[in-house]
Amino acid sequence: MNRPPDAMTRLAEREPPRGPRRRRRGIGPLVVLGMFAVVPALALYALFVWSSSKIDDNVAAPPPPTTLVAPPLPDEPLANSMLTFRRMPALVSRGLNVEQFVADTAPFLATINDRSCATVSVDGNPVGAVNGGLAVIPASTQKIIVAAVALELLGDDHVFTTRVVVDDAPVDGVVQGDLVLLGGGDPLLSSDWYPASGLERRPVFDPTSLDSLADRVQAAGITQITGAVLGDGSRYDDEFFAPGWGNGVAGLEAGPYDALMANDARVLGEDQRGDNSNSAAAREFTRLLRDRGVVVDGEPGVGSAAAFAGEPSEVASIDSVPLTGVVAEMLTNSDNNTAELLVKEIGLEASGGEEGTRQAGLAAMAEQLAAWGVDTKDIVLADGSGLSLDNRLTCDALVAVLQRSGPTDTIGAALPVAAETGTLSDAFVDSAVAGRLLGKTGTLNNPPFNQDPPAVKALAGYLPVDGGGAVEFALVLNGPTISDQSEYRPVWSALADTLDTYPSGASPADVGLR
Repeated sequence: MNRPPDAMTRLAEREPPRGPRRRRRGIGPLVVLGMFAVVPALALYALFVWSSSKIDDNVAAPPPPTTLVAPPLPDEPLANSMLTFRRMPALVSRGLNVEQFVADTAPFLATINDRSCATVSVDGNPVGAVNGGLAVIPASTQKIIVAAVALELLGDDHVFTTRVVVDDAPVDGVVQGDLVLLGGGDPLLSSDWYPASGLERRPVFDPTSLDSLADRVQAAGITQITGAVLGDGSRYDDEFFAPGWGNGVAGLEAGPYDALMANDARVLGEDQRGDNSNSAAAREFTRLLRDRGVVVDGEPGVGSAAAFAGEPSEVASIDSVPLTGVVAEMLTNSDNNTAELLVKEIGLEASGGEEGTRQAGLAAMAEQLAAWGVDTKDIVLADGSGLSLDNRLTCDALVAVLQRSGPTDTIGAALPVAAETGTLSDAFVDSAVAGRLLGKTGTLNNPPFNQDPPAVKALAGYLPVDGGGAVEFALVLNGPTISDQSEYRPVWSALADTLDTYPSGASPADVGLR
């Protein structure tokens, strides 16, 4: 019986003769990926067809916006980008370094006694402190506050002018009556012999030459003074020594000082400082004029240009270096007289020319600290030099003031350099921070050692960081015998070793893009 072939029969008839059985292949990975690629494409095509069918050719497209408003340009465009891949490694590195520095600093801070304080920061960012807010006796680190406030209130370019005035203008070179040496508060006024005299452990630098002023009087044609040379320090009050100084300080470590002071109240040929800086300056200036052939009939003394019948007539004058130079001399040499005179000049400025006094200057300093955000609750400012046992400062306050500037600014550049200059010339000689650390020292010996007030050894300043920035630090040690080298030197060495651990974390290269 003949039947039409079914489907299976037809397939069998089309199949070629079978050879050896071959292994069947599955779907390859490329095919699978292709399928995944086709499916989205088909879906997008379907969406396109559907959306195209919905467009009404009779409806106009919406008009484009007619006005484009550009954002306003900044007043001062940034010179470079703040957030870039190039900057990111440095930012991350700084964060890692500070974090490690906090840990490295902690063991040193734990060694500070409960009468002392220490505070450390990096570029103004707190790192660690112990008793940071404790008010301690600061010794000469007080001068950092004096320098900062003087620069703020007086200005970097402020100069001190010493004038030579007479009652009536000279006639044919003759001054009828007295010649007044009118002090302008210049702490660096010096005869040419004084810096090289060896009378001071750290001689004055950038002095204002009293010899040059005498030359100018001679150049003005003065040949005779029928009266005397009088010293006038009336710009300030007549407080020649600050109260609160320990025994043996007044007249040796500082003072007498006034708005007229030459050679720190020394006169060539006299064994001791004068007991009045005004009269001492008058004696020294008389000597200089006579050496130049000017006849001075009277003997030197103290007087005032205010006693003249009329407006004083100026014969000659001389300016000091700008205040930046005066501050440099004060901080490098730890010059006590300079500090005290700056306080009075601050007072004169703050009072509108009314009060050239220590009290007015200290009040202005405290007010400025508060304006800077420094906690002044327990701070006591008793003088400018730091010689007073009544002074009280905190390490936090010292660091806060240091944070307002940096190692290359006026204050930082004026600080002694470890193992090189000023009061640090013989410190840290064999240390890794030699030639790098910048610091203001402070020392007070207060016998008897077993009674209060304690002795003081202090150091505050900067350790510049490679690549920019600095560690700011303050260490003020108070203790019965802390000013002895055997006691404070190990602490200073430990401080230097600790500060030198920064940066101790990863470098920018370690965290940079690879």
